[in-house]
Amino acid sequence: MVNLVEALLLLLNGVMKMEGVKPHTFEIEPGTVLKFWVPKETIKKPKKAAAATATKHKPNKPAVVLIHGFAGDGILTWPFQVAALMKSYSVYVPDVLFFGGSITDSKDRSPAFQAECLSKGLRMLGVEKCTVVGFSYGGMVAFKMAEMFPQLVEAVVVSGAALAITDSLRTAMLHSLRVSSFSDLLMPNSVKGLKKLLRIATYKKYWFPNRIYQDFLKGMFSSSKEREELLECMVESSKDNTIRDIPQKVLLLWGENDEIFKIEQAKDLKDQLGSKTTLEGIRKAGHLVHLERPCVYNRCLKKFLASLSVDMPQK
Repeated sequence: MVNLVEALLLLLNGVMKMEGVKPHTFEIEPGTVLKFWVPKETIKKPKKAAAATATKHKPNKPAVVLIHGFAGDGILTWPFQVAALMKSYSVYVPDVLFFGGSITDSKDRSPAFQAECLSKGLRMLGVEKCTVVGFSYGGMVAFKMAEMFPQLVEAVVVSGAALAITDSLRTAMLHSLRVSSFSDLLMPNSVKGLKKLLRIATYKKYWFPNRIYQDFLKGMFSSSKEREELLECMVESSKDNTIRDIPQKVLLLWGENDEIFKIEQAKDLKDQLGSKTTLEGIRKAGHLVHLERPCVYNRCLKKFLASLSVDMPQK
């Protein structure tokens, strides 16, 4: 029987290629392989198998990097944003490690290692400056990239994430969500658990047949051991947590009905980050704001990106 989610992914692959991006998998260091969806004009593959490796070209438009969260890979997370941005921007959509086509034999599971790998991959693809857009776990990685690689990251857009998850924040979030661990919520192993995740992550209450949930569980929740380690390593001790210095302009683009990272947390985060940070709340949207209200989300995102072209012209 055909897995409907895998069939959807095949369809999305075809649509994304029509939009002008194509998959490119490459080794950034021994044992670490990343998969990116990249603008097709930036990668020229050799005509003969025995020829040299693919030739990479610098993007000819401002680069935007879209980093996914924990429940799906890059292309499943960002189809509406790729379609909206491709005309004016060079869009890069990576799979973070242990999602999609990205994998490593390193034992490091920290957001900092994810940020380091993505930054290295982008530079290997010819990207010198970019705006990073991160959702949920991808937002934490985006913040880490901005902190560690300010020469690469010009600006940051984040939805439904924190600078870091501390012990105290984890305890408060788990109590609010009525779950025992992040793994229980974000890595469901049953239809019931997946329905609960969708119910918490969305404003509207959607109905799908159980077959869809079963196919999603089979198709999207592999590498479970490594992903559980990622969840453990994203939590920092409250004692060790320090205020991050994020010098870039930041847009916090939030679902006002987000039950995982509430809008009040976004307001606190804006105050913490300072005057270069703006907060845009989107009504009638939950944690999956970019999928629930894609037109509003994309309009806010493009407005922010357009402002950067005035303040920080691409060199």
